[in-house]
Amino acid sequence: MKRHYYLILLSLLLLLSLPAPARVQLSDSAKISLLTASPWSGAVYALFGHTAIHVQDDSTGVDAVYNYGFFDPSQPHFIYNFVRGKTDYILGVTSFKDFLFEYEQKGQQVIEQVIDLSFVEKQQLYDALFMNALPENRGYRYNYLYDNCSTRPRDMIEKYVNGFIQYPPTSQEQSYRDLLHECLAGYPWVSFGIDLLIGTEAERTIDVREKMFLPSYLMDSFDGAIIQKNDTLSYSLVQNNSVILNHDNERNRVGRQGLFTPILVAFVLLIISILVSLLQIIKLNVSKLPKRYDTILFATAGVGGFIIFFLMYFSEHPATNPNWNFVWLNLFALIAAVLFWVKSANRVVYFYHFINFVLLTLFLLLWWLIPQQLPVATIPFSMSLWLRSASNLFVLRKKNLTNKRFASSRYMKAGWGQ
Repeated sequence: MKRHYYLILLSLLLLLSLPAPARVQLSDSAKISLLTASPWSGAVYALFGHTAIHVQDDSTGVDAVYNYGFFDPSQPHFIYNFVRGKTDYILGVTSFKDFLFEYEQKGQQVIEQVIDLSFVEKQQLYDALFMNALPENRGYRYNYLYDNCSTRPRDMIEKYVNGFIQYPPTSQEQSYRDLLHECLAGYPWVSFGIDLLIGTEAERTIDVREKMFLPSYLMDSFDGAIIQKNDTLSYSLVQNNSVILNHDNERNRVGRQGLFTPILVAFVLLIISILVSLLQIIKLNVSKLPKRYDTILFATAGVGGFIIFFLMYFSEHPATNPNWNFVWLNLFALIAAVLFWVKSANRVVYFYHFINFVLLTLFLLLWWLIPQQLPVATIPFSMSLWLRSASNLFVLRKKNLTNKRFASSRYMKAGWGQ
């Protein structure tokens, strides 16, 4: 794994240290192609594949790959800006040889699609890429659904094709979430995390062009696309395609799915919650174990709720608001976890558990009607919180009734002179 990160850092350093190539006049034999790399299992951001544009002209010596996927993780406050959706990517230029070396080391497949362009279209596209790659122009605000390393090459090619590109329709209706699930089929925890963070907007059925935020869908769409010049002239967008790098199963192997998947962990947590609740009810809160368990459980839920709340209201990331996961993962749980240990806040804690119990009861009963595809593991996870609130309500109410009876009995005895 360390070797993979060294490769990424080395590629970035090479990009930043290489001088920008001089713009040239392409020859008639020049070709421009779309490069599509298969997913790489070495990093989360690479699980979706990658796209770049290759400009090759043997007569002039141009052999450059224009890559909209470079980012600098060493920039100040990178993680904070990434969470806020303020991550800036850059258009980098590398040689075709260096591009292939990087992806060969990672074991990724690379497919090349030669675009059928006229000489004028090639020159205009190359000039635009050259200008876009200059230091003052190469940065852009990255957006993982609408403006990324796959949509940028598509937009550039569309802009400089003298005609209308007709894409073939896809075989089925899909949403953004459906496509993300396709890419993350072998990574249950990554898929679960993304399902928690993106909201109802990801459920919208998207058209063929919107699906091109994924490199594989862009490649497939280009493969069947037609350039409509006029009423009588049309031809294929792609002249030919070829595999220039084969997938290496040894270097790029999908990790084995571990035993502790989200659904299994959720049910284990539910079983523990049941046992803790039984202990609490039997001993009427004499043991401190339930309170300690609740502190960890609700604090964890509160941290998750804080992240969701931040993404909903303080982030530029798309499809994060509204998000129904905020019903069971909310930042109020984090406040409640602190108040569990404050004796004077018993009444506030009681009302928190009551409201949480009611909301989670409705959430679980109406789970199938929620307009957002929630992970199945959400059910046992939220049931743990629901059960702990129910148990605390039961014990607190029973203790209050006991205290009232004791106070009434003492008052009556005092009236009898006892």
